[in-house]
Amino acid sequence: MTAALDASPSRIPVLLGGCGSGRTTLLRQLRDRIGRTSVQHIDVERTATTPERFLRAVTAVSPFPVAESFPGLRRVLHDCLDGLSASGNRFVLTSRYVARALRLLRDRTSRFEVIDMPALSIEDTLDILGPLTTPAGPPSDVPQDPQEADYLARTVNALADGRPAYVRALADELATMREHGGAGGTDAISALAALLATDGRLAKLCSFCYELRLHRARGYGALKAILEILAEEEGLTLTEISQRLQRTPGSTKDYLSWLEDVDLVAARQKRYSFSDPMLRVWVRLHCRPSAPNDDDLAREVHRYALPRLPQPPEAPPARKEEPAFAMAGGPPSGIIEID
Repeated sequence: MTAALDASPSRIPVLLGGCGSGRTTLLRQLRDRIGRTSVQHIDVERTATTPERFLRAVTAVSPFPVAESFPGLRRVLHDCLDGLSASGNRFVLTSRYVARALRLLRDRTSRFEVIDMPALSIEDTLDILGPLTTPAGPPSDVPQDPQEADYLARTVNALADGRPAYVRALADELATMREHGGAGGTDAISALAALLATDGRLAKLCSFCYELRLHRARGYGALKAILEILAEEEGLTLTEISQRLQRTPGSTKDYLSWLEDVDLVAARQKRYSFSDPMLRVWVRLHCRPSAPNDDDLAREVHRYALPRLPQPPEAPPARKEEPAFAMAGGPPSGIIEID
């Protein structure tokens, strides 16, 4: 990304990734690296209201001069991109709406460089997990063996699907479990169950993402129904979904396209599934008349986790003991006496 900014003329990186993919964290790191007096971080999603109020919010804290012009709003996004492309300043753009951003940038100049936010590596996850100790010293169930620590990192990474927000939530929950001195300080599955409980951190994050994206699409009720159908069984075709939804294939296709437009579902070989597998678990648990109990959490989390768990490290081979021989008395003679 820095190479794109340093190029002459500079390119405009466009970071695309879903909820919890680390876009905001990366922007803040870039702001700190360049210097807060030389760069401005603008969260458009939080500040965009009317054009006048948005301009006022930006100029109130901007270290740069901002021109005021509202010739028309019908093509405001296209005009914005044209203005950014023609500017001599350097920009980094991000969006949580991958499909919409790609469609908007399809015919734009080559100055825009799309960068997909990568999933965290095992090494990244190890760094986030940090040293597995507590202020009182390492608990007995905390692995000191590098192989076991690596296995925990692989487990957390697999359960989180490599998403930074999910990895961080699991790491914090595991640390809390160790600080409280309870058993299971390295039990990532128990940590995930706690995070997906009604007041859990991941439950709140998934709820936010779910509602935010649905409210950006059309057909709120029908879209929720399709998500519940796919939560019950993924990999369904358009015809299978329309039959379960009891709607025509034509209207169902529209609903599915709107879900794809906000990145809630993805189609592979004409079969539809959740873009975020963790969100599917949340829908199964929380889009129901009553809150999930402990049995529900255990069942759904194990159903989600078991296919994703990495192979445990192989135990080192047992050390073979040398056979004991009865030696004849007297000085060594090179003769072994076996009774």
